[in-house]
Amino acid sequence: MSVKSTHKPQRKAYKKKVDGMVSHLSTNENSGNARIRMLTYLMFFMFAMTSDAVGVIIPELITTFDLSMSQASAFHYMPMLFIALSGLFLGFLADKLGRKATILIGLLLFAAASFMFALGESFYYFLFLLALVGIAIGVFKTGALGLIGDISTSSKQHSSTMNTVEGFFGVGAMVGPAIVSYLLITGVSWKYLYFGAGVFCLVLCWLAYRAPYPQIKRTSTQEINLASTFRMMKNPYALGYSLAIGLYVATEVAIYVWMPTLLLNYEGSLVLVATYALTIFFTLRAIGRFLGGWILNRFSWQQVMFWFSLAISLCYLGAMLYGISAAVILLPLSGLFMSMIYPTLNSKGISCFPVEQHGSVAGVILFFTALSAALGPLLMGFVGDMFGHVKYGFYLATGFAFLLCFMAVYNLLRDPSGHLLTANVE
Repeated sequence: MSVKSTHKPQRKAYKKKVDGMVSHLSTNENSGNARIRMLTYLMFFMFAMTSDAVGVIIPELITTFDLSMSQASAFHYMPMLFIALSGLFLGFLADKLGRKATILIGLLLFAAASFMFALGESFYYFLFLLALVGIAIGVFKTGALGLIGDISTSSKQHSSTMNTVEGFFGVGAMVGPAIVSYLLITGVSWKYLYFGAGVFCLVLCWLAYRAPYPQIKRTSTQEINLASTFRMMKNPYALGYSLAIGLYVATEVAIYVWMPTLLLNYEGSLVLVATYALTIFFTLRAIGRFLGGWILNRFSWQQVMFWFSLAISLCYLGAMLYGISAAVILLPLSGLFMSMIYPTLNSKGISCFPVEQHGSVAGVILFFTALSAALGPLLMGFVGDMFGHVKYGFYLATGFAFLLCFMAVYNLLRDPSGHLLTANVE
């Protein structure tokens, strides 16, 4: 009896100590994950702040350097091309070197390139810097996308985080053009946007260096290198999600590249809406992404992809059938329905694979994303030139939207990747 009375308090004290340690570790882990999420949000905000300001910079370049529209458009295509190449050829570094090293390399290169904008006045010098910016974005973005998988405990949480990440991207897409517009109005060079981004990037470098990163437990002995990325290119699930994302991106870029041109001569009663159509689009897209987690908790992601892609298709079809008077409402409205498609497809495509392969698959998806972002507007411009009006380019974009909708129908009915999502994340 005396032995029991001696050991019971000891056992209780030991159990209390262990529970306290577990609780402390859990609290630290949650705090660390929250810091990592915020770091990722800010990286995507910075990325969008520079990349989506290009549309406002291009008219200034045309005037300054006496460029044609096709020459000036290289300001958009150059970084996209090198993001694609960087994702394809360097995406594996996120798995090889680890998320922290990859993110730091990408951010430092981005900061260096951004500061160098202040040192030159040549158009081709700026294009060279944009190539470096594209490489940097491809590197730190694959690291960041891999990191999201490291801190996600379920496919649903992964998709929710990805939607919030892209929500911050949407905010950056509004802030960047606004900053450039203000700079130009006040007589200040647009180059100061990149200088500010460089300073912001150095702050992110410090945060990235200080952030606690989870350890990746490898489940495969397969060597990680460039060859592993090219093997990923043959994977039907990586290619399937990449195709869907490529169709979405080709549909979306039609808005922020060609919608201002389409609505340029609008003279109806909604002139104010036409003037701010792009801002409305970006605002609705950002709102939809911040609501992504709430929506995905109430509906299956397959249903959301189908209904949202159908709504986009109908918006485009209505704009094409009823002309500019309908386009001025329907095209900006499509931003609300586009909001969740890219981050959710991106999340599910990455989540089909073990966490130690997330960098490689993110690189493959990023390659097709950036390639589509570069080629989509070019094809639309070619079709518009061929038939004599930009609206014919939107016919092509409408076709992209319906192809995406058909893929969403197949995904809803067959759920081809469901077993992989369950096995690798949940």
